[in-house]
Amino acid sequence: MIKVENLVKKFGDLTAVDDISFDVDAGEIFACLGPNGAGKTTTIKMLTTLLRPTSGTISINGLDPATQSNEVRKQFGIVFQDPSLDQELTAEENMDLHGVLYHVPRKIRHERTEMLLKLFELWERRKSYVKEFSGGMKRRLEIARGFLHTPKILFLDEPTLGLDPQSRNQLWTHVKNLNKSEGVTVFLTTHYMDEAERVADRLAIVDHGKIVAQGTPQELKDQTSTDSLEGAFLALTGSTIRDEKADSAAGIRQMAKMWRK
Repeated sequence: MIKVENLVKKFGDLTAVDDISFDVDAGEIFACLGPNGAGKTTTIKMLTTLLRPTSGTISINGLDPATQSNEVRKQFGIVFQDPSLDQELTAEENMDLHGVLYHVPRKIRHERTEMLLKLFELWERRKSYVKEFSGGMKRRLEIARGFLHTPKILFLDEPTLGLDPQSRNQLWTHVKNLNKSEGVTVFLTTHYMDEAERVADRLAIVDHGKIVAQGTPQELKDQTSTDSLEGAFLALTGSTIRDEKADSAAGIRQMAKMWRK
């Protein structure tokens, strides 16, 4: 479903993604893990047509995001780190607007809105404005919206950041159910090692823009002789606290230059 070969992304002198390669099978839950500034979000942005690679190739269900961006966008749903809901619309209106943008027929749009809002326990609040929702409710609505147009792939960039354990557990239960029932491939990033170990079929650990290990959670634990994914992660990436401000600033400056051209 996803095939990446020798992918590189540079922002001026900064190499944010450095010659990475991996595959994600159809119907798989695949986690991309790494410290702050490791290149995870940059990778997702290239996979979802928001950034062009400096070099290397990407295939999304047989399509090239660099040359077939409109067709690729129809293949996936995405939940970004930052909120993207319209606060002045209701939950139902946010879902409906998304369906219209993806040309989902009205009848199917309404049927899937009801099904997904019930699944994510938001149906009773469908007429409420999003600005009245808690952080957990907003996150559940964003993920429900990501499933509305029946995507083949769902990208989740740190979807549970800041949520309490109960909300995190409930959210992943719903995502796993839809992964199984609708065959949706899930590509996620997270800093919560426990949830990656619990939900991911396979994962890649990225550090300084490079993939330092790939495999199932158990394979990585065996490789590092540790008894948890967090232990394996620290063994592979070290325990030094990372500062991503410099990397982020360099990336922003380079993107600004590109937009001005």
